[in-house]
Amino acid sequence: MKKLLPLALLLLLAGLDSCNRTPKTIDPTSPAAAKVQLDILRDSVEARWEQMIASDDAKVKATTRILHELEQQPGTDRTQLQALTRANEKLPRRRYTQQSMASSAAIDAYDAAQDSVLHLVYGLAQPATGTPAPPVQQLTNDIQAADSEVVAFRLRYDRAAKQFNNYLKLHQIELTALGGKYAKLQPLPLFELQN
Repeated sequence: MKKLLPLALLLLLAGLDSCNRTPKTIDPTSPAAAKVQLDILRDSVEARWEQMIASDDAKVKATTRILHELEQQPGTDRTQLQALTRANEKLPRRRYTQQSMASSAAIDAYDAAQDSVLHLVYGLAQPATGTPAPPVQQLTNDIQAADSEVVAFRLRYDRAAKQFNNYLKLHQIELTALGGKYAKLQPLPLFELQN
């Protein structure tokens, strides 16, 4: 009984302490609330961007592996393979960024460069006579599958960026009140052509 009394007193005090606490709430119209929501929207945009870039990087790596596989096969034009390898290695450096894509020419230039490399690689990987080696066929399938997802990745990115841009526009006053980087935020460019 003597041991239960201190435990009961401790539980009673803990219960009273929790009753006195009021949850902290943020006024939904405050700059702090705008900051929290904008950070969530920005994280969503970044996640979409990273998924899209990871898929594109995987496509470039798979192309490198195909070129390496083709190099091992007899009768291949090594000079052409080396030129394709160099062109493929340059692709990530030529790729648009979230800011440079404001110019649709940057997107078009990257897409054209990648399509050019892939067109030539497909020609070498899928000979007119005979069937390609299994690893080459699998890598080609992987690249084509990733290539077919480009539009979907861009649409998902645009959807997230539009939500960010709309929120930025609607809450400009609250964000300006925060100062710093929040006062200087600009709408994000989109893949969708703007009128």
